[in-house]
Order: sequence, then C-alpha cells, then structure tokens
Amino acid sequence: MFLSIIQGLFKSKLNMNELAIEAKTGNEEVMNDLLFVSIPFMKKTASFICKRPIDEHDEEFSVTILGFHEAIMNYNPEEDASFQTFAHLIIKRRLIDFIRKEASKKEELLTLEPNGEESSEQHYLFNEKSVHTYQESQRAASRKEELSLYSGLLKQFNLSFEDLSNSSPKHADARKNAIHIAQIVAEHEEFYEYLMANKKLPIKEIESLVEVSRKTIERNRKYIIAVVLLLNSDFMYLKNYVKGEII
Repeated sequence: MFLSIIQGLFKSKLNMNELAIEAKTGNEEVMNDLLFVSIPFMKKTASFICKRPIDEHDEEFSVTILGFHEAIMNYNPEEDASFQTFAHLIIKRRLIDFIRKEASKKEELLTLEPNGEESSEQHYLFNEKSVHTYQESQRAASRKEELSLYSGLLKQFNLSFEDLSNSSPKHADARKNAIHIAQIVAEHEEFYEYLMANKKLPIKEIESLVEVSRKTIERNRKYIIAVVLLLNSDFMYLKNYVKGEII
C-alpha cells in the first residue's frame, strides 16, 4: 500500500478522505500509509501554526502526529467535507494546547507533585486517564524515530521523501517491476554490498536478470534504492508500508 500511495496520486482531497475513513476502521496499514504520505502536510501545518519551521526533530511534530491521528479517528465525511481541513483544525487545537502547557510547565509540575494521600490518589487517577494518550504518544514517537532514521539513510544516497514522491512509478505494473528489482538487490549479497559501497545500483548485472530495459531501471533508480534500503532495515512501522506489495 505504501508503495502505491507514495506516488502522489493520493494528494487529492477525495482520496485523502477515503484513506482517512479506511484508517478509522482499524486498518493499520492504511493508517501508517496515511501518516507517511501526509508528512509534508503536517510539517506545513505545524510550521504555519507555530510561525517557525517544524521538522521531525521538534516536539511540536510529535504533537502534530497525535493531532493528525486524532483527526483520523474523529473524521466524519458527512459533517466534515474535507479531511485535510478537519485535520488542520485538530492539529491547531493540539498545538495551541501544547504551547500553553509549555508556557506554564513549571507551575503545572508543582501542582502535579504528590503531597499526601489525597494528592497521590489524584496523581494516580491522572496517570490512569493518560494511559491511552501515552500509548499513542509512544507509537507516534517510534514512527517519528523511524522516519528520522530512514530520512538520514536516504540522505546518504542524496535522496529525500520529496524525491520518492516525485519519482515513484505511476502505474501498478511499473511499480511491481521496480519492487521486484529492489527485492533482487536486497536479497543478493553482492548487489547489496555494491549499492552500499558505491551508492548506486549495479544496473548492468540487474539487467541480465530481469526482463526490464536499462532505461526503465535507470528511470526508477531512486524508487528502487529507497525500497532496497527499507527492505534491509529494522524499521518495524515503515516495513508495514510494503506489506502486501512484496511478490
């Protein structure tokens, strides 16, 4: 699913609406796909609200992911025509809450500090009510960390998420062929070592094993490399993006 979404075909509001509805039903694959493909939107929204550049390393970005997830779980197409508009509203609310809490963080810490039996009970209740939020926060943090590490890995090959969105195969058959080539490289020790050492594909060797022209391999080079790196990684969440696409 990830490999089809990343094409950029899902930039339309209609498709975003449909993905949000599907993710809301509990489809974890679609949830991960939607979070991944919406990173530029989330960054842009967070930066607009915070009035400064926001990226994956900022705590505000984690808040934004949680807000986006909340928007998915509460989206109602009958009441909210556009999912992105609804998500923008929820993210704005969460970021404003976060900014306000940060501003008064020291006072809140003093208030929450247990002081006697009554305070301890209140502190326990506070934590109990926060379990779900904490779990979601942990998952969001894990996704954020994987995205950051994957981004760093892509940079070693002069690639970015924007590159992948722009260079991904537009048609299912082309995408399937590219994935197949990526699997060959990922599973072939010599090919993979060549890629990691030279930061490029052993195109001549690959061409002898597949019924795909050199021109096609070169055209899909960025996409193939990105999939190879993902396949041979330990990124649990990101690997869900290719689940169901692997031949």
